[in-house]
Amino acid sequence: MAEKIGSVFHTDKLGTEPEWNAVEVSTDELVESKYQGLERILSSTNLYVQNSTGWLLAIGWQGAIVGLSFVAGTIVQGLITLNNPNYEPQQWHGTLLVIAAVVIAIAINTLLAKSLPMAEFLILFLHVAGLFAIIIPLLVMAPKNNARVALIEITNSGGWSTTGTSFMVGLLTVLGSMMGMDCAVHMSEEVKNASETLPKAILWGASLNAILGYLMIFTLCFTMTDIPALLETKTGFPFLQLFYDITRSVAGTTVMAAIVIITLIFAVVSEVATASRQIWAFARDDGFPFSKFLRRVKPGWNIPLNALLVSLGFGIVIGLINLGSSVALNAIVSLTMSALISSYIVSIGCLISKRLRSEPLPPSRFSLGKYGMAVNILALIFLIPFFIFVFFPTATPVDAQTMNWNVSMFGGITIFATVYYVLGGRKLYRPPVLIQNRDI
Repeated sequence: MAEKIGSVFHTDKLGTEPEWNAVEVSTDELVESKYQGLERILSSTNLYVQNSTGWLLAIGWQGAIVGLSFVAGTIVQGLITLNNPNYEPQQWHGTLLVIAAVVIAIAINTLLAKSLPMAEFLILFLHVAGLFAIIIPLLVMAPKNNARVALIEITNSGGWSTTGTSFMVGLLTVLGSMMGMDCAVHMSEEVKNASETLPKAILWGASLNAILGYLMIFTLCFTMTDIPALLETKTGFPFLQLFYDITRSVAGTTVMAAIVIITLIFAVVSEVATASRQIWAFARDDGFPFSKFLRRVKPGWNIPLNALLVSLGFGIVIGLINLGSSVALNAIVSLTMSALISSYIVSIGCLISKRLRSEPLPPSRFSLGKYGMAVNILALIFLIPFFIFVFFPTATPVDAQTMNWNVSMFGGITIFATVYYVLGGRKLYRPPVLIQNRDI
């Protein structure tokens, strides 16, 4: 949402200066990505922290592309099942749909890059109008739960020993929709007056989505009267079964689901834009192998084409993993949430540390003012428990198929980034300030 609002001010011009942090915006009217913002808060002895954060973010955003594509593709399969009861879903069907979503998103980001702001604005309209097109039929036609069942009762379908654990693990699905509020930050060098526009876009996006999100959540809580039956749906998606049970219309369900699919596809478009800029920015700082290739911007394109091609290749390769093991695919995709949460914790933690030491923060045109410390502390209190639970499996008992392998992916990327940094990356990596005026 923030990216859709921010993209209205898109300039289609890729700059050469570093991105600057959305929390404490620099006077250059640019906004840093999180790993680069750390450079202005940490001393030079902590370059390793910046470098590791950059690696986690880069891989995490790539996983987000595949994750959203996978959801969109499998919803399409669910719709096919609903429309054709004789259809038997195959893993290779889902893989092709994932690759198709990635290719569409890459094509829009390259061939239609100049039209992207207008397209995002139209999707913003669909996002809002489509929500009411779904909510209204549900509220009018569905039988309702009473307030106690809808708002107080917790269904522990994961086999957890306590309701609290079930509650926290269940919240992770909702938390996924809140990840990526910093999406627009990575587009800062292509936005007019970014140091003021993007923080406002993020706040407007978060506020609007909070209102719409609560409307949708309350609607679902009051209209899901038979949860066990919804979980057993052949479509693979309880919400599709809910739409059909309430409307009793395959066509109506298809239209409602199409709204969800279209918004998901354009979410992939936004993720591709973000992920490619993250790769480009980190490569500009020589954080990757082959950084010279990754940071190159071809004349006349005004987009990081090489970085976009890497996102295309990554999306196709990771999508193909689904042919062999959906567990492996889920492990890679799940890295997105842990990587983003860890980057938020590190960035906010550094700000709190600096405030506690009464050290001056970077000059900014947008500031939280006297509420900054309180907001930072509350954010950490919110994030740290979720960072722990994001490594939990979704249900018990746990075996190789149901295990959440996110922890192995997170640890593997961290170890790889550390080894690369120690063996040679530390000699190549240069903080953004050192290259701010360098032409690429």
